[in-house]
Amino acid sequence: MSAVESDLSEIQLAAFRETLAEEPIEYDGLAAEYDADEEAYHIETPEHQTSVSADDLGTVAAEQAAYITNWYFYTQQVGSEIKRAFCRWLELAEDHPVPDRYDALAAGIDREWGQLRITTTLADDGTRRYEVRHVDDSDANTDTLTTHTDPFDARDIGTLDADGQYRPLRTAPSLDSGWLFPDLTADEVYEAVEAFYPATVVNWHREQRGELDIDHWRDEQDRQSGIYNLITVLPDEAVEWATAACCDDSQCLKRREWELSEDEPLDADGGDGVFPCREPCSMVVAAGREWAKLEREDTQTYEFELTPSEKEQLEEIVDAVADDTVDEIREADLDESANRYRVRYLREKRFDDDGNLSGTPTRPDGDDNDGANDTDDHDE
Repeated sequence: MSAVESDLSEIQLAAFRETLAEEPIEYDGLAAEYDADEEAYHIETPEHQTSVSADDLGTVAAEQAAYITNWYFYTQQVGSEIKRAFCRWLELAEDHPVPDRYDALAAGIDREWGQLRITTTLADDGTRRYEVRHVDDSDANTDTLTTHTDPFDARDIGTLDADGQYRPLRTAPSLDSGWLFPDLTADEVYEAVEAFYPATVVNWHREQRGELDIDHWRDEQDRQSGIYNLITVLPDEAVEWATAACCDDSQCLKRREWELSEDEPLDADGGDGVFPCREPCSMVVAAGREWAKLEREDTQTYEFELTPSEKEQLEEIVDAVADDTVDEIREADLDESANRYRVRYLREKRFDDDGNLSGTPTRPDGDDNDGANDTDDHDE
């Protein structure tokens, strides 16, 4: 519906009349009431004030009709407060008045939610429609994308990454592309987004209302039992390393809001995501357990013979694995430290037949059963 149209549907008029018969309306710049004595409807919007009879209600000014259809959509068609808040965020409702939004919606308003690009448009009756696609497909022709109509298809789409590998963390920036949800309702776009990124809209809404309940790392430690009780012995500095490793924007699209405790902030950056992370996730807890076992080991001093370039190569290999850029290195890129042939050359030169760097054994005393490999967790 463009801002110049003024006809209201019979369904919209009926809902408007029924509501005003019970109470006045105040919503998003619209104020209206029914005067039973005058048998007239008084309607006020930022640009117009009118009083019309019941017979003339369907031909109010275009600007007022836009406000009425906007009221009808959000109060009569969108099912819950959380869905209303999310749909209003999608069309920047808090930043622009209704007529400006209707003009923008005619072309489509784009917002990003993680790796989703969600485009909101306007139907002739004021109903919003939503298109969802991967941000990497923003400029892709719709004919090149696989079309879906069931919002719950998002669960299957989000299960595997582009290489066919299982995605244990749904908010990891590894969502596969090549799909399209072209025409969703308000309820359906909410269902699709929650299927892609479970509980993200819910927690975002709680945060907007100042009601986000945050469980910090120490809270998580206190409620662990069994094999995961090991995280209680993870040193605080290791929690810093863990959050820097796991909770960076390159690894998770959530914005970390939990800290070491309510009174002990972490120095690691929490990220810039739209939706918050309210507690250490299962991936962080599982990783914390493994790293707690590693932190049991005592440090040792090793002596290696390496050229300066070889030392730099080892450092750059670690960076390439940590930043997940190994697959970007071509076989012909021999100047890249993590190039397969260059790494194989380093192995031939500096590793012995047992895989020891510079022939230096990892445990010179021959004890291969230290705390890191101890599977009998006595801290439970």
